[in-house]
Amino acid sequence: MAKNETKTTKGGKAAKPAPKAAGSAPARETPEGYEPRLRRRYLDEIVPKLKTEFGIDNIMAVPRIEKVSLNMGVGEAIQNIKILDDAVEEMTALAGQRPTVTRAQKSIAAFKLREGMPIGCRVTLRGVRMWEFLDRLLTIALPRVRDFRGVSAKSFDGRGNYTMGVRDHLIFPEIDFNRVERPKGMNITIVTTAGNDERALYMLRELGMPFAK
Repeated sequence: MAKNETKTTKGGKAAKPAPKAAGSAPARETPEGYEPRLRRRYLDEIVPKLKTEFGIDNIMAVPRIEKVSLNMGVGEAIQNIKILDDAVEEMTALAGQRPTVTRAQKSIAAFKLREGMPIGCRVTLRGVRMWEFLDRLLTIALPRVRDFRGVSAKSFDGRGNYTMGVRDHLIFPEIDFNRVERPKGMNITIVTTAGNDERALYMLRELGMPFAK
């Protein structure tokens, strides 16, 4: 049966939907016909620049952002699992969808870490949620960093994918400062189809990524 298909009883009446898991956050609904402003800007302004700058004729070959991954490590969860529960709820607020809990791949006796123990959470964003998160990151969150001088342009992987670290997730307006016991860091990875760092750097800079000079 399809995911959104309604189940019926023998009498032909629609059955009540299954209750959501305890503590789960509702997914953000997207209005019909809505298009993120950053995506619209990418299509209208940045795609033509990319085609001219790199001599691209085929529209399918123009670099684009494929997905954005958020990864939050919470080592303190080894001692207090509530810290991980808080991290999951806070990342849900940031991403608009519930993250997956990450677990230790191997045991490390020195850190009292056993294989399979929950140590963080991660989520992958695509489509509307991806563009909305990037917009908030570039226009709201990063400018709130104290003594901000730009992000490093040396954090590409050679294939056009960019990873940056955020030391304090309180820079995001979705996080309620009064309900957070301690700031948490996270890694943000922007996966592109650029194929090389030069094209990805140009595209992200045009989108508004504040690279340090």
